[in-house]
Amino acid sequence: MTVDVSADGLPDQLAVRHANLTRTLRHIRTNGPRSRAAIAAATGLHKTTVSSLVEELLTRRLVRELGMDHSGAAGRPGRGIALSPHIGAIGIEINVDYLAVHGSDLAGRTVYEQRTGFACAGRDVERCLDDIAEAARRALAHLADRGVTPIGVTAAVPGLIDVTRGVVVLAPNLGWHEVPIVDRLSHSLPPRLWIGVDNDANLAALAEHGSGVAAGTDDLIYLTGEVGVGAGVILGGRLLRGADGFCGEIGHMTVEPGGDVCGCGRTGCWETKVGLAALVRRVTPDAAYGLERGPLPDPQDRVAEVARRLAAGDRTARHAVTDVGTWLGLGSAILVNLFNPRAIVLGGYLAALAEHIIPAAQAALACRAVANPAARCHFVASRLGFTAAARGGAGAVLDRVIEHPTTVPVPPPVPAVPVR
Repeated sequence: MTVDVSADGLPDQLAVRHANLTRTLRHIRTNGPRSRAAIAAATGLHKTTVSSLVEELLTRRLVRELGMDHSGAAGRPGRGIALSPHIGAIGIEINVDYLAVHGSDLAGRTVYEQRTGFACAGRDVERCLDDIAEAARRALAHLADRGVTPIGVTAAVPGLIDVTRGVVVLAPNLGWHEVPIVDRLSHSLPPRLWIGVDNDANLAALAEHGSGVAAGTDDLIYLTGEVGVGAGVILGGRLLRGADGFCGEIGHMTVEPGGDVCGCGRTGCWETKVGLAALVRRVTPDAAYGLERGPLPDPQDRVAEVARRLAAGDRTARHAVTDVGTWLGLGSAILVNLFNPRAIVLGGYLAALAEHIIPAAQAALACRAVANPAARCHFVASRLGFTAAARGGAGAVLDRVIEHPTTVPVPPPVPAVPVR
């Protein structure tokens, strides 16, 4: 533990206490409910220190007391301390054809989840932001109705994100450029909420690493399977961001010079081969993106139609999906050669059609990956569906609470009711 030192050479007691509050919360999150004595024994903190820390966490409603805990050291059992269900967060993903919202509490429960069709690409940015803020307000109200106090909101956007400034630098498939989304949402949502923004693949990767199919795998790559294709890269248990925070824009690496024009304006990008728009254009050309009249179809409905045609033995669908798998394996070989992950997690539509896609992808990966045996890196299908990034967005706020617990305000005392 790093301890700040004051000018007179003594440790900054406030910094030490903040660190110990975080240490206590991390221990409870990792190990589940524990008595004060068990927390002290495991963390090496003095029992009186732990009691003081727990009292502050109770005051901030970050933990709650349960029944008697018999898992600690020998002696009289104490009351179990667990993470609180009364503090929560919202994640909201903005994509080409849908808006996904996820609300969860500090105890890990899903409190709210909704995904709706959302025509964002090509629309006026301000109108889109109005709709996004309204969706966030509905989710915040739902949490409040369930007795959960929301602490913050994270927006997940497919593109280049300046996390520090809270700006979407470029989201080619949305047509967004230099959009100050954090500032805009801060003016549209209730005060005192923490508002953030990050790349959708980054947030989905964090969700997968924390509670998904590859939970605990410290070297993984998450691939979004949407109109665009991005990657969240986790190495050594940490999210890889790069010098400007733009790591993971692998959908725009060139795999076929002179190929199809991409939404970014270049040609031959990987997402022109493995993105959902490319598959839909081949399998259901009459329902290709850009031809819609009326409400935008939900991506799951598009995938369901492809799956129906596969089940019916449609050769066009079978060849198209096999080609996606082959191109997926070829592009993934580049990632494997660069990052040496243990797992490549397929999200979005890639997960929904994984049984048809993975055989061709794994075969192409085996042929192209230099660091053989490529079988040590395998494709797995996400179980988080099209809400993975929104789930990761809520998780990012709650991770911030764990790391900075004193940012959670102490609720005002309940006024005493006069006795008549």
